[in-house]
Amino acid sequence: MIATHKNILPGLLLLVLAFFSFLMLRIIYVYIPMQTDVAFLQLKQQYIHITSWRIAFFVHVFSSLLVLLAGFTQFSKKLLRQKPRLHRTLGYVYVIDILMVTGPAGLLMSFYANGGISSRIGFVMLSVLWILFTALALYKAIKKQFAQHRIFMIRSFALTLSAISLRIWKVLLAAFTDIHPMDRYRIIAWLGWTLNLLIAEWIIYRYIKKKKGRITELVLK
Repeated sequence: MIATHKNILPGLLLLVLAFFSFLMLRIIYVYIPMQTDVAFLQLKQQYIHITSWRIAFFVHVFSSLLVLLAGFTQFSKKLLRQKPRLHRTLGYVYVIDILMVTGPAGLLMSFYANGGISSRIGFVMLSVLWILFTALALYKAIKKQFAQHRIFMIRSFALTLSAISLRIWKVLLAAFTDIHPMDRYRIIAWLGWTLNLLIAEWIIYRYIKKKKGRITELVLK
């Protein structure tokens, strides 16, 4: 097979996904079986006695990898073309998980975020937009408005990827700045998802521009 950008890019994306999925598995593994005094939870001992928060945390942690993997498949043109039923099934897994499981859990956790009111507002906005964009993606698919469905899925998955980008920014800011840890957390509460959303809007702009170009070509023919 001749290597081109069309087959190299998906392969690279799969490698990136595999790498970060492995990192997510390592994060999840730490909490098995329901450890309450390890890793991130060492910073949340003042909330661990709150049953709703504790349940929301474990639900969010244990369902996050499923959302990440299911969401990634939704942008495979090959899967959509060759196995549309599997595409829809994985799409419903992604949507239901966000709307009914990990999204509400993340929203509840947002109200207890470290860093005070600024961090809490940032995480609440992330959770609300994540649920909203996912719900709109589902609505557009049901209405068979597939171009709009794709646009809202891009926005939704950009916010799904905040699970990864939050941790990348955490490492980068800790390694290359001397910002106080709590101030870093306040920055990450916003930077971890707003940049993702800006990149998503750029991708959407390119997608719309390309789609309009194809329509213009058909009209001219």
